[in-house]
Amino acid sequence: MAPPHEHHKTAHDVGSPTNPMPFLGQDYKKLLHKSLSRNELYIDELFPPNSSSIGTLDKEADLDYNKIEWKRPSELVSPGKPFFIVKGMSRFDYKQGSKLGNCWFLASIGALTPTDEKTWSLKKDIINQVIPANQSFSNNYAGIFHFRFWRFGKWIDVVVDDLLPTINGDLIFVCPKTSNEFWPALLEKAYAKVCGSYADLNGGFISEALMDFTGGVHMEFVLNEAPDHLWDIMDRAAKSQTLMGCSTYNSESREAVSSSGLVGGHAYTVTGVSKVMSKGNPVHLVRVLNPWGDTEWNEAWSDKSSLWNTVSKKDLKWRENLDNGEFWMSMEDFTRNFESLDICCLCPDFLDRSSGCHWKSQRNFGKWIAGTTAGGSMDNIGTFWKNPQFRVRIEELSEDCTHEEGAENLLVSLMQNHEKRNRSSQKNYKIGFYIFKMRGESGKFSAEFFDDKTPVVAKSFENLREVMEFVWLEPGEYLIVPCTENPGKTASFVLSIFSKHETHFEYIEETEEDEDDP
Repeated sequence: MAPPHEHHKTAHDVGSPTNPMPFLGQDYKKLLHKSLSRNELYIDELFPPNSSSIGTLDKEADLDYNKIEWKRPSELVSPGKPFFIVKGMSRFDYKQGSKLGNCWFLASIGALTPTDEKTWSLKKDIINQVIPANQSFSNNYAGIFHFRFWRFGKWIDVVVDDLLPTINGDLIFVCPKTSNEFWPALLEKAYAKVCGSYADLNGGFISEALMDFTGGVHMEFVLNEAPDHLWDIMDRAAKSQTLMGCSTYNSESREAVSSSGLVGGHAYTVTGVSKVMSKGNPVHLVRVLNPWGDTEWNEAWSDKSSLWNTVSKKDLKWRENLDNGEFWMSMEDFTRNFESLDICCLCPDFLDRSSGCHWKSQRNFGKWIAGTTAGGSMDNIGTFWKNPQFRVRIEELSEDCTHEEGAENLLVSLMQNHEKRNRSSQKNYKIGFYIFKMRGESGKFSAEFFDDKTPVVAKSFENLREVMEFVWLEPGEYLIVPCTENPGKTASFVLSIFSKHETHFEYIEETEEDEDDP
C-alpha cells in the first residue's frame, strides 16, 4: 500500500506563508479580541507561567525554581514603560542568558535582524513573516503577542502571553541590552512554546532555527572542505535575502574559551563580508557575532588588531572597537577555526553569477511505515526497494541561464518531520538518500531494478533533523529514494528539491502489480 502522501500546497492553503496554521488551535485575533472585550490581560493556559514551561534544565544551570517569578514587562521597567521594539531591531538588542544553552537559536536571531538600512530592505520580508507588525505595549495591548515559524513544511502562528520568568526582577533567559525592549524575550518564549519548554531549547544546530525562520533553502558547507570560491558565494549571499550562521569545533570542556577568544562547540552569526586592501593586497574578511554579546576573537583583524593600520581610510569604516561580541577575521582564519557554515534563504538565486537564472523549489511529503515502506539503506537488499520513490526529470537549461564548469545545479533536502511536541524527546533516525539514473522506466521499481544499480549520488546517513546535498546532474530522468539507515523505522519526512532547470518532481504511486512483487 502506498504511504500517506501529499504534494506541495498552494499559497491559499492553511500552513502557507499568507495563511499560517494556528499553533495548538489558538487564534491570535480571537484571543486578543476576547481579552480586550473583557478588559483583562491574557494568560496562556497552554504554556502556563509555571515550572512546566521552564522544563528540566541541566544541573549546571543551577536554577532555583522556587525563586522564579513570572512578571509582565510593565513590572520589570522602572521608570518608564516597556516597548516591543526600540529604535528598530538590531543584532545588538540582546545577549544570551546564563541559564540556557540556546546559542544556536540566538545566533539565528542575529542572522534575522538587519545590520543596516540596506539589509533591512533585503530581510524585511523574512522579519515581517516571523515577527508580525503592529505589536506593542500601548495600542490594543492585552498581554498577548504572536510569532510565526516554519515547521516541517507548514507555517504556524504561535500565541504567547507576556509573562516572563525572572529571579529578583531579572530575566532568567535572553536579556535585552536596552532594559525596556522585549521583542527578543517574547520571540524566545514563542519558540520555547513550540519546542515544548525553555529547557527543550538547550543544545541544537543553528540550521534548525534558520530553517524555522525562512522555510526556504538550507545549504551547509563543511569549512575544511570549502570550495575556493566560498567567499564569493558568501558575498553574493550577504547582498540577498539570506541568513548565515557558523559553528566552532567542539572543545574538551563545554563552551570553553580558547586563547584566541573563540568559544568551543558554539554557534555564531555571520553578519557580513568585506574586501579590504592591505599593503596593496586584497584581503577577504568575514564579520562574525557571538550571541553572548561579548567575548570576541582577538587575533588578526580583530577589533584591536594592528592590521587595521595597513588599510585605507575608506576601508577603516569597517573597523569597530567595541566589546559587543562582533568581530572581523580573515577568510583563511574563518575556515580554519570554524567547522561549518550554514546559509538559509528564501531562494538560492545568489549562487549564480547570471542574473537571468532563477531557482525553483518543489516539495513532497511522505512517510516511512514499518513493515511496508521503511526499507532502510541499500545494505538491506531485500527491503530497500520498498522505500518511497520519487521521479525527477531535469530539462535543458534555458537560454537565460548559464552553467559554470563544475557548479551544482540541484539541491536535494530530506527532513524528518517530527510529530511529538517536546523537542528534547525527539529521536532523530539516521537518514539519507540515493539518486539513480533512469531510462524511461515507469511505475515503482522492484527489488530487481536495484540489483545491479549504482547510485549517481549517495547521501551519507546522519542522525540530523535535515540532510542536504548539492549535486550536478545532466538533464534527464532520475529516481530519488529517501530512507532511514535501518529498516522498520516509522517516521514522516519532507523531501525538497531546488533547481535552476525546469524540473518535474513526483511521487511514484504503487500499482497492484508492484505490491505483489517480492
